Amino acid sequence: MAVETAATTTSVIAVARPVRRAEAGKDAGPAAALRPVLLDVALPLGAYYAAHSALGLGTVAALALSSAVPVVRTVGALLRGRSASPLALLMLVVNVAAIALSTLSGDPRLMLAKDGAVSSVIGAAVIVTALLGRPLMTAGLKPFVVRGDAARDAAWTRRAAASPSFRRNERNFSLAWGAPLVLECVAKVVGAYTLPVHTMVWLGTVMLLAALALGLAVGNRFAHRMAEEVLREAKAERA
Repeated sequence: MAVETAATTTSVIAVARPVRRAEAGKDAGPAAALRPVLLDVALPLGAYYAAHSALGLGTVAALALSSAVPVVRTVGALLRGRSASPLALLMLVVNVAAIALSTLSGDPRLMLAKDGAVSSVIGAAVIVTALLGRPLMTAGLKPFVVRGDAARDAAWTRRAAASPSFRRNERNFSLAWGAPLVLECVAKVVGAYTLPVHTMVWLGTVMLLAALALGLAVGNRFAHRMAEEVLREAKAERA
């Protein structure tokens, strides 16, 4: 199901952190990075089926309940100060507005299609900001590269100011995530109005994970190049 779009998009950035394994902490392995992604997928999906099948709620009510799960998780992260970035705020606002609109309409197909709209707004924002030279995804990537290290943070700032290749990779990293989200939107809207509702409940999740996997596979190439530049410069500065 696609109702977990907002939280999952933020969480999956952790999987792509371009840090050398030797430098990673004991909790920084793939399992730790994937844990929030799995939660953001499993909790809304489980909430839908529990509400619809076990509690007997209607399709619209069950979808509304499951849609609230990622919103609560995102708000919790914001209150804890873990995701207070423009990207997280954008996803929260768009998701809350979409949930309110689709719930008031009472149309389950619109509720499914609104997740595609959430993806498209986020994807379009990521693409536009990248083309304008202020990539939105940088807010999610930079902390995983600099890891709170002052030398790396300074190296990032210098590379962003002086290196055309660094800025190009920074832009391409955002484009690699924005484009799959826009494509996911098209697929979800078409599926919401052509396939059975119960099919789209789980197929929407497959579409989301496919888009995230594509963003991860392509975006990680650019993230690693940026990380190598930062690490190389920070090492030279310390020498």
